[in-house]
This record gives sequence, C-alpha cells and structure tokens, in this order.
Amino acid sequence: MAKDDPTIGILALQGDFEAHSKHLTERLGVRAPIVRTVAEVEAVDGLILPGGESTTIGKLMVRFGVGDAIVRRVAAGMPVYGTCAGLIVLAREVEGSDQYRLGLLDVSVARNAFGRQIDSFEADISMPVLGPEPVRGVFIRAPYVRSAGPGVEVLAQYEGKIVAVRQGNILATAFHPELTDDVRVHSMFLSQIHRYLCHRRA
Repeated sequence: MAKDDPTIGILALQGDFEAHSKHLTERLGVRAPIVRTVAEVEAVDGLILPGGESTTIGKLMVRFGVGDAIVRRVAAGMPVYGTCAGLIVLAREVEGSDQYRLGLLDVSVARNAFGRQIDSFEADISMPVLGPEPVRGVFIRAPYVRSAGPGVEVLAQYEGKIVAVRQGNILATAFHPELTDDVRVHSMFLSQIHRYLCHRRA
C-alpha cells in the first residue's frame, strides 16, 4: 500500500466490522483501520458502518460521541457506506422506531423486513451499476428501503424491495457483500473515495 492510498475506516462499536476489514485489506489491498473515537473518524478518507444491532450501534455512537463527527464529515463530502444495520443508522426514518440514527440518507427503512435470524438467506441480486453479472446478496435479519426521496438512486431491488441505494457520497446496501468473494461493491465505494480525494486536493 502506497502512502497516498485512501484509508477506509470501519466503525467498530458493535457488529460485523472484522469481515469488512478483511475484505478490504486482503482482497483490495486497502488500509482499513477500525474506528471508535472522534479523532479516528476525523483521520479516515471514507467510513463503513457495518451490520450488527442498529439500536446498540446507535446508543454507542452517542456514548462515544462519534455520531456528530460522522455527520460533519459526510456533510463535508466524505463518502460513507452502510451495510444492513449501517443502512438503518444512516436513514432519515426507521419505521416504528425512534432509535438514534444519523438521518443522512433520505429513506424510510423497515427493520428485520425479511424475517428473523433463522430466516437469513442468500440470493443473486441484479445491480446494473456493477455490470451484467449479479451480486450475491447475503441477507441476515436484513432491512429494506420502504421509500426513497427524489435525490436517492435505487441501485438494486429484490422481489420488488429496494435493497441498495446511493445518494451523493452515501452508499447503502441491505445485504452483506463483505461475506462473499465479490469485491465490486467495495470497489465502487473505493472509487467514490478516490473522487472525493481528487476533488479535495484540486
């Protein structure tokens, strides 16, 4: 890894952060430090909010004071990518819940929308922005996007339900690409970070 290569932080308050770190470092050769403090949020070029328990992640964001720091960085252009619980935490609205959320992504999200842990499944997902080959989606107590604002680009659906979206520098999926060998979603996020860094240096 070159000195000027991007650093993608993985929020590591709770949940599936190790899989993201391994996916980035071993498959894409990217620096992917874990992030738990405001200073660590400020030090990265992009940030992944992993799967896990969204209510717990939100409470820990408040306790560690990182929520406001993430909002500031994303407002300033830093790319952020949320998977599963990360999608929920990014959302403007979580149906039937007043849990803490960042409110950065103009979507309404339904939690555990595909069933409980025992109902977890895998499926091929058409995601045209990545090319003709489908993405293997791993759904674990997954949410989906019930409705999206006009500035939100729908990237993928499964059985009519929105499971991947993009809004400016914000990317989110209901599924877990880090649990597969397919690096295309993370590569797309990495490209967003490269564009952000080029713009910032210009």
